[in-house]
Amino acid sequence: MDTVDLANLRREYSDRGIEVTDFTADPIEQFARWFAELDKAVPKSDTPWFEPNATVLSTADAEGRPSARTVLLKRYGPDGFTVFTNYQSRKARDVAANPAACLLFPWAPLARQVIVTGTMTRSPEAESDAYFATRPRGAQLGAWASEQSRAIPDRDWLDARYERFDREFPDVVPRPPHWGGLLLVPETVEFWQGRASRLHDRLRYVREGDKWRIERLSP
Repeated sequence: MDTVDLANLRREYSDRGIEVTDFTADPIEQFARWFAELDKAVPKSDTPWFEPNATVLSTADAEGRPSARTVLLKRYGPDGFTVFTNYQSRKARDVAANPAACLLFPWAPLARQVIVTGTMTRSPEAESDAYFATRPRGAQLGAWASEQSRAIPDRDWLDARYERFDREFPDVVPRPPHWGGLLLVPETVEFWQGRASRLHDRLRYVREGDKWRIERLSP
């Protein structure tokens, strides 16, 4: 079996650093800045596989057993960060039992990460309705067809359910009652910048009431 020498896989990061004095007072505004820089710096034609809004959502069940998966961030603002999912999925069941959650944005092209921790809750139904209406028809039907995270007999079973709902909803596809948003309300937001010699910069916002405090973490 061919193997890769993982111990010697190394890439030196740049000397570009980050300073507290360059950051905004609000982490959501700073997130927007970094997201705009990422979107501008990574040509979509060169990296069609890269989705800048992809994020790793980590949750834990009532017994503390963790799980993680990549999802797509669809909204962020003063209230927090929103993803959409099937409420019968493992992630949603975890959130119902244990609202503590984390989002990790691995922005490797700029040697950056953003890590958001906080509590997660369901989004208002009106917000879920509004977003669902913007989805392509195929994705809307997929939300009805998929019993997310559950074992199924085979692919044919899934395709048959898709076709069933395609016939059932020939025009407007309503939002399934078991599908909607999950809002992560942040308590900390860490901005990580890769630096040379593994002496990375880590600046973390910590919520204190209705304000934020910024601290520097050792790499």
